[in-house]
Amino acid sequence: MTTHQTTGFTIEPYPGLPLTVRDVGAGRPVLVLHGGGGPASVTGIVDHFAAASRVLAPTHPGWEDTPRPEWFSDVGDLVETYLDLLDDRDLRDVLVVGASFGGWVAAEMTVRDRARRIGGLVIMGAFGPHIEGHELRFPTAPPGPPGPPPGQGSGVPAPAPRRGPSPAALQAMAAYAGPTRSDPKLLHRLARVSVPALAVWGEQDTAVPPDFGRAYAAAIPGARFELIPGAGHIPTREAPEATFAAIDTFAAAIGQ
Repeated sequence: MTTHQTTGFTIEPYPGLPLTVRDVGAGRPVLVLHGGGGPASVTGIVDHFAAASRVLAPTHPGWEDTPRPEWFSDVGDLVETYLDLLDDRDLRDVLVVGASFGGWVAAEMTVRDRARRIGGLVIMGAFGPHIEGHELRFPTAPPGPPGPPPGQGSGVPAPAPRRGPSPAALQAMAAYAGPTRSDPKLLHRLARVSVPALAVWGEQDTAVPPDFGRAYAAAIPGARFELIPGAGHIPTREAPEATFAAIDTFAAAIGQ
């Protein structure tokens, strides 16, 4: 898969809140929203779409050492910020793709899209709805810091590279998601969504089980649900060929 040169911009939608946005490719617009793993977790998605589309991929405030003001503290704050981004850039017929926590934000964006900027929705491994019998638990063990390059240091083995969200990212995600990690009203509000939607899920997703995807698809009028065999929480990384085939078929059907 081709990796595109990193380009982008930083804006300040509110005083004291810089927002970094990767901006690559050209063509019909795609907005890619990452989950707890940060921007690196959706690099494959960005590169895939950048071959034929203009892709915007913001870094949620609180990830990658970016500041998050204390008042900027729930999913709605992210939703309004990204809808404003689409308005300010005058982007239309946008395909919004959200992974994990980013899928929750993406789904809520389609509910609140009064300006009709969004033309389609793809979510994968997304939490957000309250599903009886499924209590989400964020990781709590602090990830190991990255060690020095091989061959350097005092001879003591380097710590294992950090896996998963950083402590700051976990703190930000906990603030956005709230104590219940869900919104019991979300499934009801999704009935307002009027754009084509696809929920694509890893069959072996133990972090956010496929029941969440089925709930999303049942709540959004006309939405499709695709289960990817052998994939886990981020199916575009674990089964990219099958996952992108499902996404591309959906995007082609809605004119993206």
